[in-house]
Amino acid sequence: MCPKTQPRRRGLHLAVWSLVTVLAVAAGLVGVVLWQNSYDMDEQRVTIRHGGHTLNGVLAIPEDGRKQHGLVVYVHGDGPVDATHDDGYKPMWEANAKAGYASLSWDKPGVAGAPGNWLDQSMDDRADEAAAAIAWARARPDIDGDRIGLWGASQAGWVLPKIAAKTPVTFVIAVSPAINWLQQGRYNLLATLRADGASAAGTEAEVARSDTTRRLLERQATFEEYVRAMGGDADGMTADRWGFISKNYTADATQDLRALRGVPVLLTLAGHDINVDTADTERTYHKVLDAGGALTVKRYPDATHSLLKQSIEQSDFKITLTALFSPHSLFADGFLADQRQFLRELSRGSYTTP
Repeated sequence: MCPKTQPRRRGLHLAVWSLVTVLAVAAGLVGVVLWQNSYDMDEQRVTIRHGGHTLNGVLAIPEDGRKQHGLVVYVHGDGPVDATHDDGYKPMWEANAKAGYASLSWDKPGVAGAPGNWLDQSMDDRADEAAAAIAWARARPDIDGDRIGLWGASQAGWVLPKIAAKTPVTFVIAVSPAINWLQQGRYNLLATLRADGASAAGTEAEVARSDTTRRLLERQATFEEYVRAMGGDADGMTADRWGFISKNYTADATQDLRALRGVPVLLTLAGHDINVDTADTERTYHKVLDAGGALTVKRYPDATHSLLKQSIEQSDFKITLTALFSPHSLFADGFLADQRQFLRELSRGSYTTP
């Protein structure tokens, strides 16, 4: 009996220790995920009233013991974005907190249970919304009303200067901002086709389709007319989206940028941006803002439009894994540090331009 019992016990012990090891590793991984996704700031859900509407927001306050902080107000890019951008903003908020700044963001209308529909908005509507949020923040005792600025990405390029024209801001961080809606659309189309290896015939067909869409917009065609012109293939376009584009396709930030003259602006550009023509953006910002002497440009050669590292964004698996275990590493090298430094220099009054 003994010779048979001992191997059985050894097998049982091995199974138990294997299970313990697996559980320990799993607990360790969970701990790493929780630690990496815990941020040194106090996040508060807030409600902001705006013209009979409600904005559901998040205010992230530094935990540094100070009674007042400057504020970075976040202006989203395109799409149904919630207040945290699926937690993607949090590494940036923490960088702001380390520089002594709070961060404020809110769900787009119709997102995460918020009332309304963001596709009903014009760029002016979005600017009004942000101006109301800034007014709300200025009334808070824990926010320094003289140190409120903006952070905005992509489509926000049309909104940021409109906000500055409505209410004073002390700085702007513009990330991959667009200049002209139609020019950006054409640039994005051609860049995407090149990236996909489209044939000459395929490219010609897509450009023709784009030209048809432009003509329909110019004559204020209905969504039904658009679908008919596309041969019944809406290709993902919805009536709401068509309405949104019809409201905003003439957007051009060139003249509005004059509202940022003299305001410290950090312009952030990616080296692998197929959404926005960064050369055109940089050229326009220099042309309009250089006279004010407050423009700083930071370029990230390894970054995509969203300022993620290109090597990570190319793989959904890498994005998921990095977001879980090292979310700060999602972004291009120097991106978070440069924004933190920009804010610190503003706080010290030592902001300088290159």
